[in-house]
Amino acid sequence: MNYKENLDTSNIPEHVAIIMDGNGRWAKEKGQMRLVGHATGVESVREALTAASEINVKYLTLYAFSTENWNRPKSEVDGLMDLLVTTIANELESLNNNDVRLMTIGNTDDLPDGCRNELLKAIEKTANNKGTVLILALNYSAKLEIKEAIKRIAKEYKEGNIGLEDVNDELVSNHLYTAGIPDPELMIRTSGEIRISNFLLWQLAYSELHFTPIYWPDFKKEDFYKAIYEYQNRERRFGRIGEQLNELDKND
Repeated sequence: MNYKENLDTSNIPEHVAIIMDGNGRWAKEKGQMRLVGHATGVESVREALTAASEINVKYLTLYAFSTENWNRPKSEVDGLMDLLVTTIANELESLNNNDVRLMTIGNTDDLPDGCRNELLKAIEKTANNKGTVLILALNYSAKLEIKEAIKRIAKEYKEGNIGLEDVNDELVSNHLYTAGIPDPELMIRTSGEIRISNFLLWQLAYSELHFTPIYWPDFKKEDFYKAIYEYQNRERRFGRIGEQLNELDKND
């Protein structure tokens, strides 16, 4: 089945998030070092970004490095940071040619200087692009994100800038890393693991979840289109029942 040809172009999610999982296991099964899997996974990033751009997905968020990933062997962490620097430098021209804007979420201040500087340069040089927004979640933790939002809100309350009646979903969302970015309608996780691993806990509240056994280095454009196709064939109720949704559709 050609999933792309069967997509409903009027029902493309505005924001898709991906947990890129399985690089290490892919490499291990091939008798390679884990970093080979991470390096090969860069091509899958290109595939996903190209697919997203082709069907007009506005935001694509990739879970690239969590706060927990610092606990991995130092050689792997160092290799990942070097790979990130090299990849960003190599892909900058392509990002601009394809009108892709780069953003990051997470505590990027704690990244190595070379990595952070390369990121800042790429963010600046793509800031005026109008196509798909590629968001890299780097040194990211959803729990930390929510805790920091609570602290900032509490500070504003203490200073008398807001009252308790002002604390609502919109206020919380505006204090997260993703302020101003719509929540993902779809989250994809590769490698067969069925969990969200401290990723966008607030933002994924009503997202559709797509889990695939494919390791990230083997994830291709058609796999992305398949996830979108399956998303389009689900009924998103948001707490309602199907009959209520049908009535809303009639009124539209």
